[in-house]
Formats: sequence, C-alpha cells, structure tokens
Amino acid sequence: MKQVWFSAMPFDKTLVTLALESGVDAIITDEKHAEDVRALGRVDVFTPEDVVRVELASKADEDIAVAALAAGKKTVLGLGWEIIPVENILAQSVGLGVEVADLDQARLAAGILERGVDVIVALPQAAAELKKIVADVKLSQGTLSLEKAVITSIKAAGLGHRVCVDTMSMLKKGQGMLVGNSSAFTFLVHAETESNPYVAARPFRVNAGAVHAYAVMPGDRTSYLEELSSGDEVLVVSADGSTSLATIGRTKVEIRPMLLVTATVCGVEGAVFLQNAETIRLTRATGEPVSVVSLKVGDEVLCKVDQAGRHFGMRICEEIKEG
Repeated sequence: MKQVWFSAMPFDKTLVTLALESGVDAIITDEKHAEDVRALGRVDVFTPEDVVRVELASKADEDIAVAALAAGKKTVLGLGWEIIPVENILAQSVGLGVEVADLDQARLAAGILERGVDVIVALPQAAAELKKIVADVKLSQGTLSLEKAVITSIKAAGLGHRVCVDTMSMLKKGQGMLVGNSSAFTFLVHAETESNPYVAARPFRVNAGAVHAYAVMPGDRTSYLEELSSGDEVLVVSADGSTSLATIGRTKVEIRPMLLVTATVCGVEGAVFLQNAETIRLTRATGEPVSVVSLKVGDEVLCKVDQAGRHFGMRICEEIKEG
C-alpha cells in the first residue's frame, strides 16, 4: 500500500496536528522537534538524516536515487521532478518517494507507470488538501467494470449463517461490497444506508451474505466472508465502479432465513445467498438500493463478471467450475 508522509519543515505544531488527524503514515521534521511530534500521536518520525533527498537535474541523479533505493535507504525526489525520470527510477526500484505541493501532483505521482510511486511526501503548501491527498492515495483502489445483470430467480433457501461486515467507515448510497457464490460472478450488495419505519440506517454495515460466499477484496483477491475479521481491510465498491478501502471494526455471524438470488449477464449465470429481510439490498444501475424483499425477476442489478479460478484468494489459471 502507498504511504503519505508530511514534511513538517519548518516545524509547525498546527500543521503536524492536521497531518496526524488526516492519517499520514510518517512525518519528517528536524531532530530538535522529533520528540514533540511523537508526543502528539503514534506515528513514524523521520529527520532529514534518515532520508536521502535527491534533486533531479541530470541522468546521474537518477542513478543516485536508484543506488540509494537498492541500499534500502528512504529516498525522496525533491519538488520539481518530471515524469520520465521518475519512470526510469520506478522501472528499476521499489520504495521511491516524491515531494508534492498539491492534490494534482499527488494523483499524478500515484499513477505513473500505472503503479505509481510508493511514498507521497506532502509539503506544507499542500496542507489545505492533505485530507484529500491521504484519501486519494491510501483509500482509492481504482475502478472496476460493473455490468447490469438480470434477475432470474429469488427463492427461499432455509436457515443459514450470514455475515454482517461492520466497517469503521460511513458508506454512502450506491456503495457496498461485491459478494457471490463464485469469484467469477459477484453482486454489489448495498450498505445499510437507508432507514425504514422499523430499523434505523446503519451506513457502516454491509449485510453481506452467507458464510461461504466470496467477497472481492483489495489487490485483486477474494476472501470467504467467514474469514473476515476485525482489522482487515475490505474493498468498498460504488455503483460507478470506483473503489476504496474500509477497515472492519467487527463481523457478526448469526443464523437467519436466507434467499437464493440468481442473475445472468450475456448468458453467464451467477448466484448469491442473502438474508431474507427488507434491510438487505442489491444495487440498481442508477446506484439506488433495491431490497431483496421487493426484488423481482427481470429487475436489473449491478454485478461484476470475472474469470473463475482462485487459490487462497489469489487469481490462478486452471479449469474450474463453480455452482
């Protein structure tokens, strides 16, 4: 995962506090104020002596950065870096950091060679956009391609253990998790963002489905719902395909009446077991949630169709059939 550091040079307690509240991974400050930073929060603190800072002015400077990274040193390119030299360094190394002065530079650096640099070092002039920089760099996970699937059946399926995933984030309308019987066909199960006369909204929760189901996870991985636990990061998916990270606060497994929902996309069929309750919803193409209680055959919901085949959650190439 990419990291965001804040350069508190010169030291400014107000900006350091803002950086800590924004969720940066480390702060660079002078030796004199290192303990002052540590007193404000639990965070990595580096001084200029801990970091190799390289100003890119020639090809030789690229070589200096590559050598420093190869030696395991924290290496940061000074403000004014250009894309081609950064690409050259990334092609040979891992762990590179670059200084940025605003959100646009952070986004640019995070996407170079589709992989991006590993560390974004926000300078004091970026303080006004620091929270957006942290959210963009650390939480955004790119975009997935979602399809409109047609519901083909909704059947009672008896009792089963279902998993509520309670995150430490407040999800919004149109957001949820991708869950399904197969890693090759997952449904966008909507978060409990909607209230009704009987139950208050719980926008931190995704009532995700049966314990055996696959959930699409960060890093192109999957996990069984039953395996998820406090502290794990899950992939939050929006109706437009954009994704972000959320950390699980707890999971709750209980026996509940279940429904088997099936759908098709271009002749490919998928299924998911969901709790039979009004508060459990799938997601229409518009981003609007639709309750499984009111769901009808012929309705369209958002799904992700993928290639089958996973081993311990990692993508593999082999002949496999999942039902």
